[in-house]
Amino acid sequence: MSMVRKRNAAVKAYIPTNARDNQYILAEFALTEQLLSQLPTQVNHSGSINYYACYQTLANLLFTLSNDYGIKNSILVANDKLVRVRYSQEMHQWQTKQQIIFYYDPNQHVLQNSFFDANIKAKKITLVFLASGTDIRAGAANFHQGVKVLLAHFSKLLDLPINGIRMRDHQHLTYDIFAKNKGYRTSQAHKFRPIKQRYASQDVTLAENMSSITYAIVDLTLDHRIATLVDIDPAATDPYNPLYTYLTDTFSLVAKHFNLNNGALIANGLVPIVRHSLHDLVSKVGELQMLGYNPKQSPCGIVSRWQAHELVDNVQLIFVANCHNGEEQNYAKFVNQIEQAMHLFATELEIPTEKEQLTLRFHQHVAYNLSHNN
Repeated sequence: MSMVRKRNAAVKAYIPTNARDNQYILAEFALTEQLLSQLPTQVNHSGSINYYACYQTLANLLFTLSNDYGIKNSILVANDKLVRVRYSQEMHQWQTKQQIIFYYDPNQHVLQNSFFDANIKAKKITLVFLASGTDIRAGAANFHQGVKVLLAHFSKLLDLPINGIRMRDHQHLTYDIFAKNKGYRTSQAHKFRPIKQRYASQDVTLAENMSSITYAIVDLTLDHRIATLVDIDPAATDPYNPLYTYLTDTFSLVAKHFNLNNGALIANGLVPIVRHSLHDLVSKVGELQMLGYNPKQSPCGIVSRWQAHELVDNVQLIFVANCHNGEEQNYAKFVNQIEQAMHLFATELEIPTEKEQLTLRFHQHVAYNLSHNN
């Protein structure tokens, strides 16, 4: 991108008003022997320990405090699974060996529940708080502060060291990049300011040593039409290698054209998990594709992961912001660059944008250990 074009990039992004907003906060702490000594447990006939009373005591305390502080959706997870949250008009949860995913509509649903195996001692306890209401983004700072006050009370009642609790604030906005092509013309301007700035404007201060990461994931459905864009030899040992190579080359081309130099294409059937990391990291952990980035470092380029012998249903295109993408001001330009890149990508792949969706989910995360000073 030329410097003139870069300077003239819009400072606001215009997002369809039917975009879906979500915020959830995780509070994690270790289930130490010291904490266990303060909680009830039982011994089974076999001599093994049953932790039902322990987990239920923690859950009951969580639900009582949630009611006291006006937080409608709270969950205790004590099975060491990765917690993820997504929007859905129907509330349900889905578990795999490594994940537990909660689907809910913040405008409708109320949930208090706990998930654990009473016969297994979890390494850590995860408290999940789901934001509710009609304007999640505007109320995010107050929700964050309310959860933080609740956690301070929770730790005091359990004599749990406050700095042993790590608080993770996850926010994402989801929408169809091609909503206009389908006749949806109403939009809303967003600056996409960093969470720290947004919260500071509402007198909510975050810890100085917090970590943060901002990224976007675009879901591409890999249908039959796209698969026929290249020649595939079913008899080959790696029949889909030409397809994934073509997608990677096209993705890299459009990303670099719009100065997006930090990202990944995931087409191996794994779930991409983007995390803040001091060092760049790409690793497979069971059903998860871990992607670690340090936003303060220079971009590490585009990486691709696929299985050449398998045709997946979906491909995830990931764009990760770095220190040059808006940490000091806003991420609107970053979002606009992604949309421009995806318009070019759709043109190259001849995607009928008036019919098919290309869903973008914009993520902002912050995390820090609580203390008496924050």
